Amino acid sequence: MTLKVGDKAPAFTLATDGGGKITSASLKGKNVVLYFYPKDDTPGCTTEACGFRDEQPKFKKMDAVVLGVSRDSVASHDKFKKKYDLNFQLGADETGKVTDDYAVWVEKSMYGKKYMGIERATYLIDGKGVIRGIWRKVKVDGHVDEVLKAVKALD
Repeated sequence: MTLKVGDKAPAFTLATDGGGKITSASLKGKNVVLYFYPKDDTPGCTTEACGFRDEQPKFKKMDAVVLGVSRDSVASHDKFKKKYDLNFQLGADETGKVTDDYAVWVEKSMYGKKYMGIERATYLIDGKGVIRGIWRKVKVDGHVDEVLKAVKALD
């Protein structure tokens, strides 16, 4: 299933860093930047996370919640968050349900070897739970600024 702008965002429940839990229902009324990344504490993922961290005040001002999601464990997220002083929640999709629902669990290829992994992607979901922006195969440089512009355009 491929999601498109204008579709209702799939509902989710995720364990988060710090032993918490977050649900799509608890975010109703807020704009949500749901970004999927392959692995905690790897170069691209760290750069992307730090970009969202640095722009967090701007997202907050626009009543937007940033939520990073990977298949890493809560313990891994806790270490990653602490190491880089991340100021937003990280969701642990250990069952793979959310990455499947958002169609970001894909076949990848590195050095000719095929494997399954998370495609770096971001979904912008409005306060009514409707997808307003989708970025697939994200290039980290400039991505956070693009997402910020899209959130601004929702106002």
